[in-house]
Order: sequence, then structure tokens, then C-alpha cells
Amino acid sequence: MAACTVIGLGEAGATYAAALTAAGHKVTGFDPVAPTTPAGVARAVTAAEACEGADIVLVMTGAAAARNVAQECLPALPAGSCYADFTSSSPAVMRELGQLPSNADFADVAILGPVAALGEKTPLMVSGPGAHAVADLLRPLGMDVEIAEGEPGAAMAHKLLRSVLMKGLAAVVVEAVNAGKAAGLEEWIRSQIANQLAGDGQAVIDRFLAGTAKHALRRSKEMQDTANYLSELGVPADMTSASAAAHARLAEAEPALR
Repeated sequence: MAACTVIGLGEAGATYAAALTAAGHKVTGFDPVAPTTPAGVARAVTAAEACEGADIVLVMTGAAAARNVAQECLPALPAGSCYADFTSSSPAVMRELGQLPSNADFADVAILGPVAALGEKTPLMVSGPGAHAVADLLRPLGMDVEIAEGEPGAAMAHKLLRSVLMKGLAAVVVEAVNAGKAAGLEEWIRSQIANQLAGDGQAVIDRFLAGTAKHALRRSKEMQDTANYLSELGVPADMTSASAAAHARLAEAEPALR
């Protein structure tokens, strides 16, 4: 069993700390504000204290704290240990943190889904020198851990590319459903969305890639008209307006396809 440290005992940190404890690992946690501590987790007074003697440290704070946490924790870690940063820091920050002086192997860990819904079963991607240590710790708990080849930051690069789709798609769906409600057509627009999300995903991607550039000029005008309609409904049209601008840019870049 490993001596594990979890820095940050919010929703994600508490979830992983509890799973590690249930698997029989010795878990120490630190969080300056979280009001509760998962059962079986020893709570340290400082982050550096929590890291003393740890085999592996899982950092689950907000990205804004990543540098400060690394600067405090890395000097406290013994040789052969692993420092796994689960924060949503940029690939550049992950590369920077991975180059800080330390006896520990650094790992960049990307959480690829909502922990609130999937708990410790949320898929993970990990990169950097400590990637295998993270996988060896978490896979026996039934966690889906994929190793991305490359230096620290490679895992987060994958996550941010995924966010282009997932966060953008979520925003578009919210905007469409809100517009449907305002127009008295919520159930109809919900069925349209559901139909588009079903079927052959690769075929849909190919259709979008081919058709968007080809019809960009016409679609930019249609999306501007759509944004105007949403304005009449009193619904914010951020995603629709952005789509109109994106299609206009594509039309300018692809004059031969007009």
C-alpha cells in the first residue's frame, strides 16, 4: 500500500481521497478551506507537511494555485516519489512545473469528464515522467487511466482540445434550448438536438468539415439572421453570433468555394 497525499479536498479531491482510503492506502490530505475531511484521511496543517514521506501526491486544487502548491510541496518530497498535478493548468504551465527542481517524478493528469457525475471512475489521461506511477496507483481501483506519450503538458493538451468540443457543444445546446423555450418550441428543439447527437459520429464530422467551408458565406448570413431572431426573443445569442463570425471568416478564407 502507498502513502498518498491529496492536496485539495473539494469535490474531486475528496472523491479520490475516499477511493484511495477504501482501497487500503494511507492517505493524508490538506486543504485550507474545505470544511470536511473524508473518513480515514489524516488532515495536515500545511501542504508541505502533508507531503512528508509521501510516495505520491495528487494535487486537486484550482489551476490558479498550481504554481504555489508545487513550489511548496516539491522540495518536501523524497526521492523516487511522484507529484501528480490534476489541476486544469495550461500545457505551458505543466511543462514549467515539470522543470522545477525536485526529487519527485512529475505527472500531468487531465480529468476527462465530470467528477460530480462519474466519481473516481471519470477517465483520466496522464503524461510526464510520473505517468506510470499514477497509472499503477489508480488502475487497480478500477479507474480508466490512459498514458499520453510526451512531456508534462501532453495530457492537458488533449483535454483542452476536447474542451473545444465539449464546452462549446454544451454552450450551444444551452443556447438552443433557451431559444426553444422562448419560442414555445422546447420539445421540438430538444428532439432536433438528440437526433444530431445520435448515429455515425465519424460521418457527421466529415459532413461538417466538408460542408462548413463550402457553404460558409450563406451560413454566415443565416446565423446572423438567427442571432437577430434570438435577440427578438430576448435570448442571449453569444454562440450564434460567434458562429456567424466564424462562418464569415471561413468564407473570406475560401473564396473558391463560394
